Amino acid sequence: MDQYGRLRALAEQLTLAGVETEAWTAVVTPGAVETITCREREDDGGKLWFFTSDGTPIAEADDEHLDDAAVLLLGFLARLAEGAAQAEEAEDAAVSS
Repeated sequence: MDQYGRLRALAEQLTLAGVETEAWTAVVTPGAVETITCREREDDGGKLWFFTSDGTPIAEADDEHLDDAAVLLLGFLARLAEGAAQAEEAEDAAVSS
């Protein structure tokens, strides 16, 4: 399966978990949006991997690791949302001071 097929498979897995996806590459959760790519990872023999928008590898993009990729991505999005919420709280506190 090519990289687009792998992205579709990940999108389907995330949809089953109740997560919104857009155009197979944008993953949307409350407080976080992330663009996911699928490309060869040179330091793993050119195998296809999922990556975040900043180039962080998530998991190998094969059927065996699809569940792992979904779980790791959801954790990554939760951390993004938490960081955004903390930044918003700090901004609100600075404005009200």
